[in-house]
Parts: sequence; structure tokens; C-alpha cells
Amino acid sequence: MMVVRGVRGAITVDENSKEEIVHRTEELLRAIVTVNKIQTNDIASAIFTVTDDLNAEFPAVAARKLGWIHIPLLCSREIPVPGSLGMCVRVLLHINTDKNPEEIVHVYLRDARKLRPDIGTPEQDKYYVSDSQT
Repeated sequence: MMVVRGVRGAITVDENSKEEIVHRTEELLRAIVTVNKIQTNDIASAIFTVTDDLNAEFPAVAARKLGWIHIPLLCSREIPVPGSLGMCVRVLLHINTDKNPEEIVHVYLRDARKLRPDIGTPEQDKYYVSDSQT
């Protein structure tokens, strides 16, 4: 039975530039759809957030570059919690799938791996995907 499930992901960028935000967001989205075997038609919507230090481009531009033309996309700011990770793009994809929640792989790349301090290695949590696994 098909249901809507969420897939989380995050990646850090090196600089606040259009090119870097789009490039890194595209890298993140490709990793998420590859590891979860998601077809574009199965994506219901995507919500992106960026930290306050990123404002040169909307991360949704990367999704449009991937051909996500008819998918509702939304960009917003992440809550600026003191001491939190900066230069970070986060995404929540809503997908139509027959997978169980434990089969969904959430993808954290580059310094965004710090967002999940409970995860030390891929063996400790199957929902962790490092750069070397994508």
C-alpha cells in the first residue's frame, strides 16, 4: 500500500554563492533519490531550509535543474539556534512509497553529519549515509 513518508537530508556548503548552494543541494538530492531508489513521480513535495548565512540562491533551484518541474517546493529559514551548524541546507522530501519507515535512508553529507551526534558510524545507525556511501 502506498503511503506518504518523509525523507530527511542535509549538507553544508563552502560559501554563500549561487553556484555553491545549487551544486551542493543537487548533490544532496541526487544522493537521497539514489540511495532510496526514488522516482521523480513519487515525490509529493519538498521543503528546504537554509541557515541565516545562506541567501545567495534558493536551494529549490537545484531541484528544478533535476527536472522536478511539477513538484511543489518551498524554501524557508532554519531557526537560528545559538551555536548551531551554519552554512547548511536541509531538506524534507515527502514521497509516495510502499516502504516501511525503517527502510527509508536519511542522508547527511559533509559537516551536516554533525546534526546527528547520536550517529558515529554507519554501523550504529542504518539511516546514516556518509559521503563515501553515496
